[in-house]
Amino acid sequence: MTDRYLPGRDDYSDMLDLPRPVSKKHPPMSIEKRAAQFMPFAALTGFESAVQKAGLLFEEEADRGNVEFVEFEEF
Repeated sequence: MTDRYLPGRDDYSDMLDLPRPVSKKHPPMSIEKRAAQFMPFAALTGFESAVQKAGLLFEEEADRGNVEFVEFEEF
């Protein structure tokens, strides 16, 4: 940033030695809860079990000889 936008505040030197703010209303969040905010989630509920079920059905059909395997070239 240039001095034209925030004169004298472009390097944040006025805040570097300030203590970390602590809320008086809210207790600190546990490490487990903080980590859970960044964990992946299941966007499609039930998708994983549907894929597993389809795989099991395919294996059963393959064992019976009802599946024709087709090979394809890799890219």
